[in-house]
Amino acid sequence: MTERLYYRDSFMREFDARVVSCEQERERWKVVLDRTAFYPTSGGQPHDLGKLNGVPVIEVADAGENKVVHYTSAAIPMGAVHGEIDWPRRLDHMQQHTGQHLLSAAFIELFNLPTVSFHLGKEISTIDLQAPTVVARHLEEAERRVNEIIFEDRVVAVQFGTAEELEEAGIRKKVEREGVLRAIEVAGFDRQPCGGTHLERTGQAGLLLIRKLERRRDLWRVEFVCGYRALLAARGDFATLGQAASILSCGLPDVPAVLAKMIEEKRGLHSAAKRLEERLAEHEARALLGVGLAQNSAGERIVMRVLEEATPGYLGLIAEKVVSEAGIVALLASRTTGHVVFAQSKGFSNDMGALLRETLKEFGGKGGGAKDFAQGSIPDPAKVEELLARAAAFLKK
Repeated sequence: MTERLYYRDSFMREFDARVVSCEQERERWKVVLDRTAFYPTSGGQPHDLGKLNGVPVIEVADAGENKVVHYTSAAIPMGAVHGEIDWPRRLDHMQQHTGQHLLSAAFIELFNLPTVSFHLGKEISTIDLQAPTVVARHLEEAERRVNEIIFEDRVVAVQFGTAEELEEAGIRKKVEREGVLRAIEVAGFDRQPCGGTHLERTGQAGLLLIRKLERRRDLWRVEFVCGYRALLAARGDFATLGQAASILSCGLPDVPAVLAKMIEEKRGLHSAAKRLEERLAEHEARALLGVGLAQNSAGERIVMRVLEEATPGYLGLIAEKVVSEAGIVALLASRTTGHVVFAQSKGFSNDMGALLRETLKEFGGKGGGAKDFAQGSIPDPAKVEELLARAAAFLKK
């Protein structure tokens, strides 16, 4: 049995204990103590890190039977041991976990939206809300309410009692467990059974920022940060916004408007470019059809051409316009990209998809398509002429 010191004092940074057992497991050791301040992974909160007699603790796990296992990088001798908690990591976890309690309580108080799960990650934390919908107003009001509680610097206290006793006292979420339970109470705001590490006052959370909302099946996932993470996130956002303002040569408040204008201008230019591309493809298709075309025994006129700088999209556009005329088979390629397009007018018995796949095999290419239109590419663009010649030879049989 391991006495869990963090249950009553989450701010304990160092402690003394005795080693109960130490067993090697592959390249690490499993160490059990008679008492510990190390928190094991549980309830959505990751484990603590730190040292035992100067030896790094790399993982802490709850092994059942009220036993906590410390995985270390070297053996720890039996007897007295001194433990040190990685304090920046512990404080960060406490800020996020207490912040989660406040956020979940705010969603209940304001909108009666229950939290069904919590995850404390390395950079961000999340809660999953059970709700038909969650909108921006919900996030803004919940965030404001949490920060009101943080700025009021309310006491965060630890309580113990049975599930029945805690329910009578008023808890946010009922639990089905026997024996004495531990609960975390935020004065006048929230009370919730929890075995994790928490702050002593809400003000120690500093600030809570909601960062993202996304739908996860029938749940809504809310991403948030607290404390130093919130400071880093805000500083990062400011730096990004400042860099954008510098690139756009405008003030910080003007960035959204300037970006919106640029995006609108880009859409206009894209539309104009597409219209010009259509006209150019029309012109180039007529030029291809205007030269003497080879004709096979089936009466099919074959347009075979390698274009120097055609993009895959433009190549396909030309092919569509060429085969819009009756009796045409188009074998086109781009010398720049190695892209190829095989197409034919309606009514022919050829299978362009099958022809392309068979031809590409010889050149290590990939692609496919339907009976009248197929496209693909080969890794060596210098061989596109040879590829088109192979395909044309097959059509002339």
